[in-house]
Amino acid sequence: MIPRVTRRRILPVLATMGAAFGAACSPVTLLNATAPREEVATDLPYGPGPRHRLDVYVPTSPDPAPVVVFFYGGGWENGSRGMYRFLGASLAAAGLVCVIPDYRLWPEAGFPAFIEDGAAAIAWTRANAAAHGGDPERLFVMGHSAGAQIATLLSLDARWLEPVGMNPNRDLRGVVGLSGPYDFLPLRDPTLQAIFGPPDTWPESQPINFVGPDAPPAFLGTGGDDTTVLPRNTLRLAERLRAAGDSVEVEVYPGVGHAPLIGAFAGLLRSIAPVRRDVLRFIAERSST
Repeated sequence: MIPRVTRRRILPVLATMGAAFGAACSPVTLLNATAPREEVATDLPYGPGPRHRLDVYVPTSPDPAPVVVFFYGGGWENGSRGMYRFLGASLAAAGLVCVIPDYRLWPEAGFPAFIEDGAAAIAWTRANAAAHGGDPERLFVMGHSAGAQIATLLSLDARWLEPVGMNPNRDLRGVVGLSGPYDFLPLRDPTLQAIFGPPDTWPESQPINFVGPDAPPAFLGTGGDDTTVLPRNTLRLAERLRAAGDSVEVEVYPGVGHAPLIGAFAGLLRSIAPVRRDVLRFIAERSST
């Protein structure tokens, strides 16, 4: 827990971060400016379109490192990989290779285009991880908010990775979902209805509908004060995974909202919640099995 005085000083700034993750503004700029100076390969193509580009954050360790593909949030409408330098650098400083791809957003494209892009980015990562100091046999996917929907759907519904020659149960060591929408029907917002198409296809977008035995191990974290994606999404998915006999860890961080949970990966905000510590432990444990 953060001391009360520290909360009063930091949380008003964090209250604006939900908007910050949808457009460039000072809080994200500050987090990125104070991030560790890790090596990064930028603007690498993983597909033919302008949104098919990614950045790779590389640790200084000479040994092949676990690899994390991170999908950012933004309601499937906003976001760019450059806004998450603080996240990529934070994971690289801990000895991981972190890949952050852009993907197609609404209104350019709707479901399932961003899922297909996610699969292509994961396949690129597996094929190219070794060239950037990573171990393709220790591959994880991770996402925040809408990005957590992408990450978990790719890890639970095998048909999305199958066209790129991969299988989540075989090729992914684990999945990390943070503040994710996993069970969010019915869709009442007109924009979401447009993004996810005809109502008869909506169930295809729900990660909870594809839970089965032998799914990759999962770490699911959420903020107890998240009003953007309610914590019950996380708790319901965790319950379904446990019922299927899958390995899942759940953390609900008291007093933490939606954007601050991912912001807590930055050094300036790490006292908000120990989410970075918990994710790194999960990856380390799953990398050694």
